[in-house]
Amino acid sequence: MGYPRDWKGTTIEQFIEVVDSYIRWYNEKRIKISLGALSPIEYRVSLGLAA
Repeated sequence: MGYPRDWKGTTIEQFIEVVDSYIRWYNEKRIKISLGALSPIEYRVSLGLAA
């Protein structure tokens, strides 16, 4: 995702797709140093919790 972004020519569907993609990345894939350099999902799996 590039920032800043001009959203004027973007449809609602495209906007939702971009936001959904960001939320999925934020919740599942980003690496957190406070979680031992794991993504949130990897951290939960390491604790034996279902993702």
